[in-house]
Amino acid sequence: MATRVGIALGSNLDSPLGDRLSNIKFARDLLEKLTPDGTDLIQAHVYQSEPLDCPEDSPVFLNTVIELSYDGSPDELLRQTQTIERQLGRDVIREKNAPRIIDIDILYFGTDLYHDALLTLPHPEMTHRRFVLQPLADIRPELILPGDDITIADHLLHLDSAEPPLSLEQVNW
Repeated sequence: MATRVGIALGSNLDSPLGDRLSNIKFARDLLEKLTPDGTDLIQAHVYQSEPLDCPEDSPVFLNTVIELSYDGSPDELLRQTQTIERQLGRDVIREKNAPRIIDIDILYFGTDLYHDALLTLPHPEMTHRRFVLQPLADIRPELILPGDDITIADHLLHLDSAEPPLSLEQVNW
């Protein structure tokens, strides 16, 4: 049985494939190929956000969230997302929070709590990041994450963050 999985996508560098929005579209399309036939992929709006905890002079990001069905383990999905990042031109060895062509983060994996050396689910920082909460609230405002007791919409409403507001970049992509 397939599990519903939330995935954040971000880009703040153009690539040989195109601009930041193109990078996000390519990542979405490759992730969609991992879904079982006949299942829905839902996608949030794309927002522009200021770099957070990034090197000085980092370009602005485009961010969104998708949710899809996945047949496999969290570890298998992590390996596949990292493969997609490399396919799209992301460096394997990189400075923490450095500008990047694509960033793919698994946010949640159904109702599972998961932790190993490489992956913790739900993503431990997601409820503290406007650039994740806002697009996730577009598609799953009533979602309550495993181990949590309030909705994504409530997390966004009560977010205590120094992040500037996001600007809506693209509705239909």
